[in-house]
Amino acid sequence: EYADDQRITIAMFTLMGMGDIFTQATSGDQAERAPSPPPTPAPAAGAKSSAEEAEPVELAEDEKEAAAAKRQAEDAKAQGNAAYKARRFDDALESYGKAIELDGTDITYWNNKAAVYFEMGRFDECIETAEKAVEVGRENRAEYKHIAKALGRIGTAHSKKDNLDAAIRYYGQSLAEHRTADVLDKLRTLEKLRKQRAEEDYHDEGKAEEARERGNALFKEGKFAEAQAEYSEAIKRNPGDARNYSNRAACLTKLMAIPDAIKDCETCTKLDPTFVKAYIRKSNALFLMREYAEALDALDEAKVQDTDKKNAAEIDQLEFKCYSAINEQNARLTPEEALQRAQANPKIASLLGNPVMQNILQQMQSDPRAAREHLKNPAVASSLRKLIAAGIVRMG
Repeated sequence: EYADDQRITIAMFTLMGMGDIFTQATSGDQAERAPSPPPTPAPAAGAKSSAEEAEPVELAEDEKEAAAAKRQAEDAKAQGNAAYKARRFDDALESYGKAIELDGTDITYWNNKAAVYFEMGRFDECIETAEKAVEVGRENRAEYKHIAKALGRIGTAHSKKDNLDAAIRYYGQSLAEHRTADVLDKLRTLEKLRKQRAEEDYHDEGKAEEARERGNALFKEGKFAEAQAEYSEAIKRNPGDARNYSNRAACLTKLMAIPDAIKDCETCTKLDPTFVKAYIRKSNALFLMREYAEALDALDEAKVQDTDKKNAAEIDQLEFKCYSAINEQNARLTPEEALQRAQANPKIASLLGNPVMQNILQQMQSDPRAAREHLKNPAVASSLRKLIAAGIVRMG
């Protein structure tokens, strides 16, 4: 701000004992001149210069003792580190204890001692020592990473004692002081384990059955949202019962939460691949989404599992609905429009570009009876249904 103010410049040169030089160099200027400083009197004969008068500052006796104690503490720490690496834990404890006696204000000595207790499996003593490390660190304004290390070690010791809540709490405190990937991973692992245990503790097959029965009653009354809640409770109580997923899928379909209904059907069939009703409900949900080819695939799976043919009539009825919907949809499209739409669909475009499928389509075109043979192959049948649903292949 004052760089261009010549008065400030003059003042600075004067303070440096160079006022006369600056005045001569700027004699032609009209700016104000600062008076030259008075000449410095020559030192009296026999007087000593300031450099000669300066004497080395000696440390006070207590400071000397502190410095010596610190050096001894560091030596003890080095001995403790060597013993720790050699897994001579008793020697390491002794050395770190000596370092603490010499200098109890250094958090690293306490942290190291806590580490030894941890390796020895003496977790209570590890926790107590690490807590002391935190206290010492805060009192002496230690770096946050050292305090975080002590808190993290407390968390790990609690984890070893299976005190998940305490371990999670200390890991959180450690991350608040200094964030590290290692502690964050440990925290997430324990949180996941705690959630899993809470779910397991909640399991009760008897209460799951009660919830399922309540859900069935509500479903019959047309109270689908309430029924869904009961089936969800049954799943929490007994997640291995496939029936609850199938029942909830039925509620979700009624509530038009179609993707969730499909997901529940798939979970059900993973738990019990013979659960025919789940395949049928999945097909119904896909039909509502106008995914007719996928709906027919689900019905094929239902046919395979329906060995006693109890659900044959329902499967045939839904299959007829799918083909009717496909024919109605294709009737509104010219072959050119159908091809244009199919090329815009990555799945259909991939099928059309498949050399094997191209060969099959050529055979069917030259010999329509070849379609019957190809439809015996489930994979080919599924691909053909997708092309039929897209209007590319039209069956007469």
